[in-house]
Amino acid sequence: MNGTGLARYIPGIALCAAISVAALGLQMLEEHWTGRPWLEALVIAILLGTLIRTLWTPDARWVPGIGFSAKTLLEVAVMLLGASISFQAVLQAGLGLILGIAIVVALAIGASYGLCRLLGLPQRMSILVACGNSICGNSAIAAVAPVIGAKPEDVASSIAFTAILGVIVVLTLPLLMPLFGLSLTQYGVLAGLTVYAVPQVLAATLPVSAVSTQIGTLVKLVRVLMLGPVVIALSLKAGEKAAAKSLSFTRLVPWFIIGFLTLAALRSFGAIPDSVLGLVTPTATLLTIISMAALGLGVDLKVLARVGGRVTLAVTLSLIVLIGISLGLIRLLGLA
Repeated sequence: MNGTGLARYIPGIALCAAISVAALGLQMLEEHWTGRPWLEALVIAILLGTLIRTLWTPDARWVPGIGFSAKTLLEVAVMLLGASISFQAVLQAGLGLILGIAIVVALAIGASYGLCRLLGLPQRMSILVACGNSICGNSAIAAVAPVIGAKPEDVASSIAFTAILGVIVVLTLPLLMPLFGLSLTQYGVLAGLTVYAVPQVLAATLPVSAVSTQIGTLVKLVRVLMLGPVVIALSLKAGEKAAAKSLSFTRLVPWFIIGFLTLAALRSFGAIPDSVLGLVTPTATLLTIISMAALGLGVDLKVLARVGGRVTLAVTLSLIVLIGISLGLIRLLGLA
Protein backbone atom coordinates (compact mmCIF):
# COMPACT_ATOMS: atom_id res chain seq x y z
CA MET A 1 0.00 0.00 0.00
CA ASN A 2 1.45 3.38 -0.97
CA GLY A 3 1.81 6.42 1.22
CA THR A 4 -1.32 8.05 -0.14
CA GLY A 5 -3.31 4.94 0.68
CA LEU A 6 -2.02 4.90 4.24
CA ALA A 7 -2.57 8.63 4.69
CA ARG A 8 -6.30 8.34 4.08
CA TYR A 9 -6.67 6.25 7.24
CA ILE A 10 -4.92 8.72 9.54
CA PRO A 11 -7.75 11.24 10.20
CA GLY A 12 -10.29 8.58 11.21
CA ILE A 13 -7.82 6.63 13.36
CA ALA A 14 -6.68 9.85 15.04
CA LEU A 15 -10.28 10.78 15.82
CA CYS A 16 -10.97 7.37 17.36
CA ALA A 17 -7.72 7.57 19.33
CA ALA A 18 -8.65 11.02 20.66
CA ILE A 19 -12.03 9.74 21.80
CA SER A 20 -10.27 6.81 23.48
CA VAL A 21 -7.90 9.12 25.36
CA ALA A 22 -10.91 11.12 26.58
CA ALA A 23 -12.64 7.87 27.64
CA LEU A 24 -9.56 6.73 29.59
CA GLY A 25 -9.36 10.13 31.24
CA LEU A 26 -13.00 9.96 32.29
CA GLN A 27 -12.46 6.46 33.69
CA MET A 28 -9.53 7.75 35.76
CA LEU A 29 -11.69 10.57 37.13
CA GLU A 30 -14.44 8.08 37.86
CA GLU A 31 -12.02 5.88 39.81
CA HIS A 32 -10.71 8.90 41.69
CA TRP A 33 -14.19 10.05 42.69
CA THR A 34 -15.87 6.70 43.40
CA GLY A 35 -13.00 4.33 44.10
CA ARG A 36 -13.76 2.01 41.18
CA PRO A 37 -14.60 2.24 37.45
CA TRP A 38 -18.34 1.65 37.37
CA LEU A 39 -18.28 2.36 33.63
CA GLU A 40 -15.13 1.14 31.86
CA ALA A 41 -13.34 3.23 29.27
CA LEU A 42 -14.56 0.75 26.67
CA VAL A 43 -18.19 1.69 27.42
CA ILE A 44 -17.41 5.39 27.75
CA ALA A 45 -15.72 5.33 24.33
CA ILE A 46 -18.87 3.94 22.72
CA LEU A 47 -21.04 6.55 24.45
CA LEU A 48 -18.72 9.41 23.44
CA GLY A 49 -18.53 8.14 19.87
CA THR A 50 -22.31 7.89 19.69
CA LEU A 51 -22.71 11.39 21.14
CA ILE A 52 -20.30 12.84 18.56
CA ARG A 53 -22.09 10.96 15.77
CA THR A 54 -25.39 12.44 16.95
CA LEU A 55 -24.05 15.98 16.78
CA TRP A 56 -21.90 15.58 13.68
CA THR A 57 -21.79 13.20 10.73
CA PRO A 58 -18.21 12.38 9.62
CA ASP A 59 -17.64 12.99 5.92
CA ALA A 60 -15.58 10.93 3.46
CA ARG A 61 -12.32 12.22 4.93
CA TRP A 62 -12.91 10.36 8.20
CA VAL A 63 -14.69 7.21 7.01
CA PRO A 64 -11.67 5.02 5.97
CA GLY A 65 -9.89 5.38 9.32
CA ILE A 66 -13.09 4.88 11.31
CA GLY A 67 -13.85 1.72 9.36
CA PHE A 68 -10.29 0.44 9.82
CA SER A 69 -10.49 1.07 13.57
CA ALA A 70 -13.87 -0.62 13.91
CA LYS A 71 -12.83 -3.79 12.05
CA THR A 72 -9.10 -4.39 11.68
CA LEU A 73 -7.96 -2.95 15.01
CA LEU A 74 -10.66 -4.95 16.81
CA GLU A 75 -9.52 -8.12 15.07
CA VAL A 76 -5.93 -7.44 16.15
CA ALA A 77 -7.14 -6.91 19.73
CA VAL A 78 -8.98 -10.26 19.70
CA MET A 79 -5.83 -11.98 18.40
CA LEU A 80 -3.72 -10.47 21.18
CA LEU A 81 -6.13 -11.81 23.81
CA GLY A 82 -4.73 -15.26 23.06
CA ALA A 83 -1.44 -14.30 24.73
CA SER A 84 -3.21 -14.01 28.10
CA ILE A 85 -4.54 -17.58 28.01
CA SER A 86 -2.55 -20.43 29.53
CA PHE A 87 -3.94 -23.93 29.16
CA GLN A 88 -2.00 -25.03 32.25
CA ALA A 89 -3.72 -22.39 34.36
CA VAL A 90 -7.07 -23.77 33.28
CA LEU A 91 -6.13 -27.32 34.22
CA GLN A 92 -4.86 -26.22 37.62
CA ALA A 93 -8.37 -25.07 38.52
CA GLY A 94 -9.53 -28.69 38.50
CA LEU A 95 -11.41 -30.62 35.84
CA GLY A 96 -14.57 -30.83 37.96
CA LEU A 97 -14.79 -27.06 38.36
CA ILE A 98 -13.93 -26.48 34.71
CA LEU A 99 -16.64 -28.89 33.58
CA GLY A 100 -19.23 -27.28 35.85
CA ILE A 101 -18.41 -23.77 34.66
CA ALA A 102 -18.41 -24.90 31.02
CA ILE A 103 -21.88 -26.42 31.49
CA VAL A 104 -23.17 -23.22 33.08
CA VAL A 105 -21.76 -21.11 30.24
CA ALA A 106 -23.20 -23.41 27.56
CA LEU A 107 -26.65 -23.54 29.17
CA ALA A 108 -26.66 -19.78 29.76
CA ILE A 109 -25.68 -19.01 26.16
CA GLY A 110 -28.43 -21.26 24.81
CA ALA A 111 -31.09 -19.90 27.16
CA SER A 112 -30.07 -16.27 26.64
CA TYR A 113 -29.99 -16.64 22.86
CA GLY A 114 -33.44 -18.24 22.91
CA LEU A 115 -34.87 -15.42 25.04
CA CYS A 116 -33.40 -12.78 22.75
CA ARG A 117 -34.89 -14.39 19.67
CA LEU A 118 -38.28 -14.75 21.38
CA LEU A 119 -38.17 -11.02 22.13
CA GLY A 120 -37.55 -10.30 18.45
CA LEU A 121 -33.91 -9.27 18.58
CA PRO A 122 -31.84 -9.85 15.42
CA GLN A 123 -29.71 -12.98 15.30
CA ARG A 124 -26.33 -11.26 15.60
CA MET A 125 -27.44 -9.06 18.48
CA SER A 126 -28.89 -12.13 20.20
CA ILE A 127 -25.51 -13.85 19.96
CA LEU A 128 -23.74 -10.80 21.37
CA VAL A 129 -26.11 -10.50 24.32
CA ALA A 130 -25.93 -14.24 25.00
CA CYS A 131 -22.13 -14.33 24.98
CA GLY A 132 -21.76 -11.10 26.95
CA ASN A 133 -24.21 -12.26 29.61
CA SER A 134 -22.80 -15.77 29.88
CA ILE A 135 -19.04 -15.15 29.75
CA CYS A 136 -17.52 -11.77 30.52
CA GLY A 137 -19.76 -8.90 29.47
CA ASN A 138 -18.14 -6.20 27.34
CA SER A 139 -14.99 -8.17 26.55
CA ALA A 140 -16.97 -11.11 25.21
CA ILE A 141 -19.17 -8.86 23.10
CA ALA A 142 -16.13 -7.08 21.65
CA ALA A 143 -14.39 -10.39 20.89
CA VAL A 144 -17.41 -12.05 19.28
CA ALA A 145 -18.49 -9.03 17.19
CA PRO A 146 -15.91 -9.31 14.37
CA VAL A 147 -16.36 -13.08 14.18
CA ILE A 148 -20.08 -12.87 13.42
CA GLY A 149 -19.94 -9.61 11.45
CA ALA A 150 -22.09 -7.67 13.92
CA LYS A 151 -23.27 -4.17 13.04
CA PRO A 152 -22.09 -1.16 15.07
CA GLU A 153 -25.63 -0.67 16.39
CA ASP A 154 -25.74 -4.27 17.61
CA VAL A 155 -22.43 -3.94 19.45
CA ALA A 156 -23.25 -0.55 20.96
CA SER A 157 -26.67 -1.68 22.17
CA SER A 158 -25.36 -4.91 23.66
CA ILE A 159 -22.46 -3.26 25.48
CA ALA A 160 -24.37 -0.20 26.69
CA PHE A 161 -27.25 -2.09 28.28
CA THR A 162 -25.07 -4.93 29.58
CA ALA A 163 -22.72 -2.42 31.23
CA ILE A 164 -25.57 -0.68 33.04
CA LEU A 165 -26.98 -3.98 34.28
CA GLY A 166 -23.49 -5.07 35.34
CA VAL A 167 -23.29 -2.16 37.78
CA ILE A 168 -26.72 -3.04 39.19
CA VAL A 169 -25.62 -6.66 39.68
CA VAL A 170 -22.56 -5.61 41.69
CA LEU A 171 -24.73 -3.52 44.00
CA THR A 172 -27.52 -6.06 44.50
CA LEU A 173 -25.83 -9.49 44.37
CA PRO A 174 -24.83 -9.46 48.08
CA LEU A 175 -28.54 -9.34 48.91
CA LEU A 176 -28.92 -12.86 47.52
CA MET A 177 -26.58 -14.29 50.17
CA PRO A 178 -29.07 -14.19 53.06
CA LEU A 179 -32.03 -14.68 50.72
CA PHE A 180 -30.76 -18.10 49.58
CA GLY A 181 -28.80 -18.89 52.73
CA LEU A 182 -25.47 -19.00 50.91
CA SER A 183 -22.17 -19.69 52.66
CA LEU A 184 -19.10 -17.58 51.95
CA THR A 185 -17.83 -20.22 49.51
CA GLN A 186 -21.18 -20.54 47.76
CA TYR A 187 -21.51 -16.77 47.41
CA GLY A 188 -18.02 -16.59 45.91
CA VAL A 189 -18.95 -19.21 43.32
CA LEU A 190 -22.20 -17.37 42.54
CA ALA A 191 -20.37 -14.07 42.07
CA GLY A 192 -17.78 -15.69 39.81
CA LEU A 193 -20.47 -17.29 37.67
CA THR A 194 -22.74 -14.27 37.29
CA VAL A 195 -20.80 -10.99 37.53
CA TYR A 196 -19.54 -9.75 34.16
CA ALA A 197 -16.00 -8.42 34.73
CA VAL A 198 -13.17 -9.44 37.06
CA PRO A 199 -12.99 -5.99 38.77
CA GLN A 200 -16.74 -6.20 39.34
CA VAL A 201 -16.29 -9.59 41.02
CA LEU A 202 -13.90 -7.93 43.45
CA ALA A 203 -16.41 -5.14 44.07
CA ALA A 204 -19.18 -7.66 44.74
CA THR A 205 -17.15 -9.93 47.05
CA LEU A 206 -14.63 -7.79 48.94
CA PRO A 207 -17.32 -6.32 51.24
CA VAL A 208 -18.42 -9.88 52.10
CA SER A 209 -15.21 -11.80 52.85
CA ALA A 210 -11.72 -12.67 51.65
CA VAL A 211 -12.84 -16.26 51.07
CA SER A 212 -15.63 -15.15 48.74
CA THR A 213 -13.20 -12.89 46.88
CA GLN A 214 -10.62 -15.64 46.33
CA ILE A 215 -13.14 -18.22 45.14
CA GLY A 216 -15.12 -15.71 43.09
CA THR A 217 -11.98 -14.53 41.28
CA LEU A 218 -10.88 -18.09 40.50
CA VAL A 219 -14.30 -19.07 39.14
CA LYS A 220 -14.51 -15.86 37.13
CA LEU A 221 -11.09 -16.37 35.55
CA VAL A 222 -12.01 -19.89 34.47
CA ARG A 223 -15.31 -18.55 33.11
CA VAL A 224 -13.45 -15.90 31.11
CA LEU A 225 -11.32 -18.62 29.55
CA MET A 226 -14.50 -20.13 28.08
CA LEU A 227 -14.41 -17.18 25.66
CA GLY A 228 -11.71 -18.92 23.60
CA PRO A 229 -13.72 -22.06 22.74
CA VAL A 230 -16.89 -20.03 22.15
CA VAL A 231 -15.17 -17.60 19.76
CA ILE A 232 -13.55 -20.48 17.88
CA ALA A 233 -16.87 -22.34 17.61
CA LEU A 234 -18.62 -19.23 16.29
CA SER A 235 -15.77 -18.68 13.86
CA LEU A 236 -16.11 -22.21 12.49
CA LYS A 237 -19.87 -21.78 12.22
CA ALA A 238 -19.54 -18.44 10.45
CA GLY A 239 -16.98 -19.93 8.08
CA GLU A 240 -19.11 -22.86 6.92
CA LYS A 241 -20.66 -20.94 4.04
CA ALA A 242 -17.28 -19.64 2.90
CA ALA A 243 -15.85 -23.13 3.19
CA ALA A 244 -18.55 -24.43 0.86
CA LYS A 245 -17.13 -22.12 -1.82
CA SER A 246 -13.49 -22.54 -0.92
CA LEU A 247 -11.79 -25.25 1.10
CA SER A 248 -9.14 -22.79 2.26
CA PHE A 249 -8.56 -23.05 6.02
CA THR A 250 -8.20 -19.29 6.29
CA ARG A 251 -11.68 -18.91 4.80
CA LEU A 252 -13.08 -21.25 7.44
CA VAL A 253 -11.17 -19.71 10.34
CA PRO A 254 -10.37 -15.96 10.18
CA TRP A 255 -6.72 -14.88 10.46
CA PHE A 256 -7.17 -13.30 13.86
CA ILE A 257 -8.58 -16.52 15.34
CA ILE A 258 -5.56 -18.41 13.97
CA GLY A 259 -3.40 -15.76 15.61
CA PHE A 260 -5.39 -16.11 18.84
CA LEU A 261 -4.76 -19.87 18.95
CA THR A 262 -1.08 -19.44 18.08
CA LEU A 263 -0.48 -16.92 20.86
CA ALA A 264 -2.42 -19.08 23.35
CA ALA A 265 -0.24 -22.07 22.46
CA LEU A 266 2.95 -20.01 22.76
CA ARG A 267 1.82 -18.71 26.14
CA SER A 268 1.00 -22.22 27.34
CA PHE A 269 4.47 -23.49 26.39
CA GLY A 270 6.14 -20.56 28.13
CA ALA A 271 7.31 -18.92 24.92
CA ILE A 272 5.75 -15.58 25.88
CA PRO A 273 7.44 -14.17 29.02
CA ASP A 274 5.54 -12.13 31.58
CA SER A 275 7.45 -9.02 30.57
CA VAL A 276 6.07 -9.27 27.03
CA LEU A 277 2.60 -10.13 28.31
CA GLY A 278 2.72 -6.94 30.34
CA LEU A 279 2.84 -5.04 27.04
CA VAL A 280 0.49 -7.23 25.02
CA THR A 281 -2.47 -7.09 27.40
CA PRO A 282 -2.61 -3.25 27.69
CA THR A 283 -2.16 -2.99 23.92
CA ALA A 284 -5.13 -5.29 23.34
CA THR A 285 -7.19 -3.22 25.78
CA LEU A 286 -6.25 0.07 24.11
CA LEU A 287 -7.02 -1.26 20.62
CA THR A 288 -10.40 -2.49 21.85
CA ILE A 289 -11.23 0.94 23.27
CA ILE A 290 -10.26 2.61 19.98
CA SER A 291 -12.45 0.11 18.14
CA MET A 292 -15.37 0.84 20.42
CA ALA A 293 -14.98 4.58 19.75
CA ALA A 294 -15.12 3.80 16.04
CA LEU A 295 -18.22 1.66 16.48
CA GLY A 296 -19.86 4.47 18.44
CA LEU A 297 -19.17 6.85 15.54
CA GLY A 298 -21.20 4.55 13.31
CA VAL A 299 -24.22 4.23 15.58
CA ASP A 300 -27.64 5.54 14.64
CA LEU A 301 -29.44 6.54 17.85
CA LYS A 302 -32.79 5.84 16.20
CA VAL A 303 -31.82 2.18 15.95
CA LEU A 304 -30.77 2.14 19.61
CA ALA A 305 -34.09 3.67 20.62
CA ARG A 306 -36.03 1.04 18.69
CA VAL A 307 -34.29 -1.92 20.33
CA GLY A 308 -33.40 -0.44 23.72
CA GLY A 309 -36.41 -1.79 25.62
CA ARG A 310 -36.11 -5.27 24.16
CA VAL A 311 -32.35 -5.44 24.79
CA THR A 312 -32.82 -4.33 28.40
CA LEU A 313 -35.51 -6.98 28.94
CA ALA A 314 -33.43 -9.65 27.19
CA VAL A 315 -30.30 -8.88 29.25
CA THR A 316 -32.29 -8.80 32.49
CA LEU A 317 -34.10 -12.08 31.85
CA SER A 318 -30.85 -13.69 30.69
CA LEU A 319 -29.16 -12.65 33.92
CA ILE A 320 -31.99 -14.10 36.01
CA VAL A 321 -31.66 -17.38 34.13
CA LEU A 322 -27.87 -17.34 34.64
CA ILE A 323 -28.33 -16.81 38.39
CA GLY A 324 -30.82 -19.70 38.48
CA ILE A 325 -28.46 -22.04 36.62
CA SER A 326 -25.55 -21.01 38.86
CA LEU A 327 -27.54 -21.66 42.04
CA GLY A 328 -28.51 -25.04 40.62
CA LEU A 329 -24.83 -25.91 40.04
CA ILE A 330 -23.93 -24.83 43.58
CA ARG A 331 -26.63 -27.10 45.02
CA LEU A 332 -25.72 -29.95 42.67
CA LEU A 333 -22.03 -29.85 43.63
CA GLY A 334 -22.99 -29.69 47.29
CA LEU A 335 -20.58 -26.87 48.00
CA ALA A 336 -20.37 -26.02 51.71
